[in-house]
Amino acid sequence: MSRPVSRPLVPAFLARGSHGAVVAPHHLATAAGLGILRAGGTAVDAAIATNAVLAVVDNEACGLGGDAFWLIWDEAAKAQAGLNGSGRSSSRASAADLRSRGLLTVPHRGGLSITVPGAIRSWGDAHDRFGRLPRADLLAPAIELARDGFPADDAFCRAVEVSAPLFERELGAGAAGWSAVYRPADRPWQPGERVRLPALAKTLERIAVAGWAEPYEGETAHLQATALAAAGSAIGLDDLRSHASTWTEPIFTDYRGVRVTGHPPNSSGFVALELLNILETFEPPSAAGGAAATVDAAIRWAHLGIEASKLVMADRDAHLTDPEHHRTPLERLLDKDYARLLAWRIDPDQATAPIAARVPRGGGTIWLGVVDGQGNAVSLIQSNYAGFGSGIVDPATGIAYQNRGSYFGLDEDHPNVLGPSKRTLHTLMPAMLFRAGRPWVIVGSMGGDAQPQVHAQVVSALVDAAADVATAVAEPRWFVEPAEHYAPPDTVRIEPRFGSEVLDGLAAMGHPVVATEPFDGALGHCHAIELVAGGPAAGGTLAAATDPRSQGLPATW
Repeated sequence: MSRPVSRPLVPAFLARGSHGAVVAPHHLATAAGLGILRAGGTAVDAAIATNAVLAVVDNEACGLGGDAFWLIWDEAAKAQAGLNGSGRSSSRASAADLRSRGLLTVPHRGGLSITVPGAIRSWGDAHDRFGRLPRADLLAPAIELARDGFPADDAFCRAVEVSAPLFERELGAGAAGWSAVYRPADRPWQPGERVRLPALAKTLERIAVAGWAEPYEGETAHLQATALAAAGSAIGLDDLRSHASTWTEPIFTDYRGVRVTGHPPNSSGFVALELLNILETFEPPSAAGGAAATVDAAIRWAHLGIEASKLVMADRDAHLTDPEHHRTPLERLLDKDYARLLAWRIDPDQATAPIAARVPRGGGTIWLGVVDGQGNAVSLIQSNYAGFGSGIVDPATGIAYQNRGSYFGLDEDHPNVLGPSKRTLHTLMPAMLFRAGRPWVIVGSMGGDAQPQVHAQVVSALVDAAADVATAVAEPRWFVEPAEHYAPPDTVRIEPRFGSEVLDGLAAMGHPVVATEPFDGALGHCHAIELVAGGPAAGGTLAAATDPRSQGLPATW
């Protein structure tokens, strides 16, 4: 028998409460969300407040210039709703135009990579349907932090210093707005130094007073149109005014008796569900000692997950795009027979060579979860995509614009080709787990291509190993990705906490293994809330945990 896996103690904190819970990758954001719950706000109210604070203190990963996807559980209706808050390309976008300029791909940064920011509109749509407290109350914590300042933490300081030379090299003078806002003293930030974002505070104040539509129709819309034009973006005032969110029907699969729900296309929700379907065809690792009790079991389970991830990412790249422009064949992709066919293609002893990716690598995103005292729940993921997105920041509004448009292709025969007023393939994917028809765990992760892979590992820990949420989100992880943009996804990034025998075993199977730092944030920030014994609505309680790879702390009461 293989030796047991030896792992150090997991530094994860499990917070318990009975009236509400908030998880997010920054403690200032969870504090704001909990304050809204204690003031009588709904889960949606608290989610908006939490996201707005993250747009200030974690603007490297998310913000007013990005997109959002929601899953919302309505306890009164005993129903789940999805909300697509992703933006579209300009009505003037053209793949042929970019090809005529000699481009083979959409640039990763700069004005051409920007799509309409959809997050704020989604905040308003969710609030109109499920909110209770006034808009100004929800935005007050974010306004205060942007206006009066927040302490720079190590992650913020590092993100700015990593981005500064990159933007100078790739954008030149186009990075002046970013530098003016995020590096105003033309030197590194010191940990604990107060960071103020006065223009962002004024933008949030305008929204608080004038309404959720203000950035699309009001003064901020006009400022945005001017800034976007100066950056070389084709997005105009008409694109901002015409943008709308979309209410959707969540998709789902069953993993060993647990219903797992996700968001439909253009979200990557189906990718995570397809991956779980493949893993379900294999015997799960033993629950006796965690997700994988022995070295051999850990190697086998990681290998199967890596190989399955290559297959589902190929399906994503082949099919995922705006459902209003192209139909993704969800019935086939989520069919259990199709999963068995894919599982049959996996060599149990050897790594296989995947096909090249059709989208760029990397990611910068936040996921947050909320459950209120009535049992309503939110799984919300919001993103600027790459660190600080496009690198374009408007000093007049403080808005840092996403570069999600770089996911479009320029091949006219591909479903995700750039086109007018079109949503691109999105890596973002909120999730919920259900037992006996009721929410059990609200869960999600940031991480670009890693998101469905992290999700599968956490779901396996929860279901196969019966781990609590704190253990599940802190367990060591792996994920497979391209070594560079548009390369085959074959590089396995893995935490050394698995142990050298596991890393060596995967390498011996042919996987290019790259050991990360322990608790490396590049392997995703996954957080979770468990509704224990049905949660507050059923007389139960809540258990919440944030990923120790993040700056988050769970907040409960």
